[in-house]
Amino acid sequence: MNFTPPLKPARLIKRYKRFLADVVTPEGETFTLHCANTGAMTGCATPGDTVWYSTSDNPKRKYAHSWELTETAQGHWICVNTLRANHLVHEALLAQRIPELAGYHQITPEVKYGTENSRIDLLLQAPGQIKCYIEVKSVTLLQQTPLHMSPHQGFFPDAVTQRGQKHLRELMQVAENGERAVLFFAVLHSGIAEVAPAHHIDARYAELFCEARQKGVEIFCYGTTLCPDGITLTYPLPLTVTR
Repeated sequence: MNFTPPLKPARLIKRYKRFLADVVTPEGETFTLHCANTGAMTGCATPGDTVWYSTSDNPKRKYAHSWELTETAQGHWICVNTLRANHLVHEALLAQRIPELAGYHQITPEVKYGTENSRIDLLLQAPGQIKCYIEVKSVTLLQQTPLHMSPHQGFFPDAVTQRGQKHLRELMQVAENGERAVLFFAVLHSGIAEVAPAHHIDARYAELFCEARQKGVEIFCYGTTLCPDGITLTYPLPLTVTR
């Protein structure tokens, strides 16, 4: 996925009201960005870090600029625009770059399904194959905990997520119905090399995650390369589950 034109840099002043952030450009201009991320953004929104932003030419938008990437003081690159995760996975599927999900010729986004009024991120279909339901999650939380001491440990979620819990229940039902159910973690943080469910943040999500694995929900974790020119889904990363 390419950014056209390439992103521009600014220094983060502060993020507030979840969807807004104030920045200052290298030329000294201060303005407000839109932030398409409802999560806690722990470690992704430290004042003073470099924000890389895109600009829309849509005159109806209240805020023309969108926060896409963070470049941290530690040298990490993070995609904070959670909408990009679905686009990345969709793009990789079209190019047949995810071997575990290759062979499907029809990819449909945002399909209604389940008993809890949900929409699956991507539905894959092909003649002679069972349907494959994919729920995409972006992973940006880099942390160490007493149970996970790796300096490259990533977690999902970064805040309690009722919506994420619902998605796990829906995926379990898909698997029980004999169709493929996939939870796909797109790791959008250059410092993360392995992924685990965040039991210390959302214990119920972690419990449902383990239950989902036992009931046949497939879990995939893929890393990315990130820069102001674009983002590419790259290679599988390990999943670490201690409970």
